[in-house]
Amino acid sequence: MKSAVETLTPTRAKLTVEVPFEELKPSLDAAYKKIAQQINVPGFRRGKVPAAIIDRQVGREVVLQEAVQDLVPQKYMEALQENDLQPLAQPEIEVTNLAPDEQLEFTAEVDVKPTIELPEYDGIEAGVDDLEVTDADVEEQVAALRERFGTLSDVERPAADGDFVVIDLLATQGGEPVEGAEVSQMSYQVGRGGMIEGLDEALLGLSAGEDKVFTTQLVGGDLVGEDVEVSVRVSQVQEQELPELDDDFAQEASEFDTYEELTEDVRDRLRNGKRLEQAAAARDAVLEVLLEKVDVPLPESVVAEELTARRQSVEQQLAQAGMTMQAYLDDEGQTVDEFEADLEKRVRDAVAAQFILDEIAKKEELGVDQNELSQHLVRRAQQSGQDPQEFANHMFAHNHIPDLVQEILRGKALASIVESATVTDASGNVVEMRNLRPDGSIASAEEVAAAEAADAGDESVEDDADGSAEDVQGAEGAEGETAEDDTTKE
Repeated sequence: MKSAVETLTPTRAKLTVEVPFEELKPSLDAAYKKIAQQINVPGFRRGKVPAAIIDRQVGREVVLQEAVQDLVPQKYMEALQENDLQPLAQPEIEVTNLAPDEQLEFTAEVDVKPTIELPEYDGIEAGVDDLEVTDADVEEQVAALRERFGTLSDVERPAADGDFVVIDLLATQGGEPVEGAEVSQMSYQVGRGGMIEGLDEALLGLSAGEDKVFTTQLVGGDLVGEDVEVSVRVSQVQEQELPELDDDFAQEASEFDTYEELTEDVRDRLRNGKRLEQAAAARDAVLEVLLEKVDVPLPESVVAEELTARRQSVEQQLAQAGMTMQAYLDDEGQTVDEFEADLEKRVRDAVAAQFILDEIAKKEELGVDQNELSQHLVRRAQQSGQDPQEFANHMFAHNHIPDLVQEILRGKALASIVESATVTDASGNVVEMRNLRPDGSIASAEEVAAAEAADAGDESVEDDADGSAEDVQGAEGAEGETAEDDTTKE
């Protein structure tokens, strides 16, 4: 087989492949056998029809087409490997010569990974916002905890902002109930929002046993964006009584003896959480600096496919939240054009980042072991709310494991870049990244030293194991050579 590659664009290539007839012959023989099993010819048993008879019955061209369908995918893959091309999509294949008893010729156009000249990525400098935990942040968290320990008591007065009410809701249009737009005995806090527009205003001033009708628009179902009449009836009005913020509350709501200890723990937890957010921002900032250092040509087909997937994901999330796209854009203060422009930029940056990180992983010769793959499978299963074993079975059955391995490699490549980077906050302080724990706390020097010592011990054990494995392989190789020698002598 001979192959040649023509670069059409930095991200698209055209392969021209020539396959001699002798390489086509095994596929041709297999095609004759397959067709012989499918046709009935008087005087011949099924599967025993000679090739010459098949040529007269169905035509030599049909047999050639069958052989080509079997051989072209195989030769296409060989041509990709021969020319060191990494395809990003299915190829457009055209058979240019299929004359009987002559060589097979075909072309294949396909989007491929671009060639990237990696910039210097060691010691990147980037900046992030300051990590700040305010008293207001702490008060908000304590207030949420306080509400969990609040008690509700019935009151004989109209509902006010902050009260809890038990309500029935029914939406109608043209006097007919709207399917799926009815709830009964639902507890709701007045002023909380998140339900349907106009509900809070309708509830204010209603007492138990009273109802009210108001006009609004549904955010889900077949009548999205259309006016409907909603009837709300209140059966209970309850006032929330909150505990005093003192040592007794701290002992009831936590393991701490004093309120001061409780608030300090809340502050620490908030600081750890914001440290994780800062670390995520630092990774994004480092990656953004790296993207600015190199121009990555992007295949438009890959960008378009990713754009479609992202749009569908946003639409699904909004549907699950019972929110329209327009309502989402209003909350974000964006127009449709601004949303699309922002989405396309993020997609292009994401695709470019994948290509760059793939090249860095390749250059640094990063690898993935079984434990890392298993942990990644479990993490991805948890993120999607699936059983880990079922998720793993699906990934293996649909050959998605190479994609997961590539995800891990990209993560390791980015982690190595971030660890070597210098990230500072707005006040000029260096952001700690290397010794950051998963909970947002910082490991001490003693803990880091102990972990490094443990890693060194593990590597020693692995070296011993590798050596033992090599000894076994060497012994097996020697036995194999002896067996081959004996066979040769016989």
